[in-house]
Amino acid sequence: MRSAFLTYFRLIAADVRAQLGYPVSFLFETTGAGLILSMFFISLALVFQRFESIAGWTLGEVAFLYGLIEMAFGAMDMIFSGFDPQFFGGNVRRGGFDKLLLRPQGLTLQVLGSSFVIRRLGRIFQGIVIFVIALSMVELSWTPVKILYLPIVFISLICFFGGLFIMGSTITFWTVESIEAINILTYGGSEMMSYPMHIYQDWMRRFFTFIVPAIFLNYYPALYFLDKPALQDLPSIAPFLSPIAGFGILFLALRFWRFGIRHYQSTGT
Repeated sequence: MRSAFLTYFRLIAADVRAQLGYPVSFLFETTGAGLILSMFFISLALVFQRFESIAGWTLGEVAFLYGLIEMAFGAMDMIFSGFDPQFFGGNVRRGGFDKLLLRPQGLTLQVLGSSFVIRRLGRIFQGIVIFVIALSMVELSWTPVKILYLPIVFISLICFFGGLFIMGSTITFWTVESIEAINILTYGGSEMMSYPMHIYQDWMRRFFTFIVPAIFLNYYPALYFLDKPALQDLPSIAPFLSPIAGFGILFLALRFWRFGIRHYQSTGT
């Protein structure tokens, strides 16, 4: 286990050094990514100037959702970038995955260490700024349980989106190219989860409750942190199912990943 972790960190260190080899380019990419994503939230803030609230949620409360998602998705996109279906699908198509099969290390570890895109720090920093702004705009009654539960929700979100990335990469064993349905669940899902889930139609809420349990990762915990009245209509355990949903999706994704490896057939390139 220790040897595996050392190998992983060496792979990551080599990738980071390569990216920092062009510091000006790295700085512009990181800053640019953060600024572009910030424009979406600025646009939302302008909407709130006109309507003041969305379905009973103030700008500060939506910023709480938005900031938490941006931090978690940015961290996931950096850690699991080797499993990005578009990146991984290219490896499968070009035969790069075949090389990994010949190396005396676990495949999961090798794929995780194959890419660590540090320009995602721009998205993480942008999420931190928005989250801090949100905390200054809402009145949160912090308790020891809330303080301890917040990082658990954050890690659960990373595991959830990371699991979706792994599933999307596994599908490319058969499709070779990544499929847009996965992007809808990952990048589209992060956008959807940045807003209160009750604004969506019933069929969508059911899908993201019983099929893809995204509602347990951000919306229900946010109701608990913000002491929203809607929480009274839910089972008392609902806001605390975040780790089960997040780690559960990651567990299922890894099982699917192992199934895909057993049935992998090279593209011949």
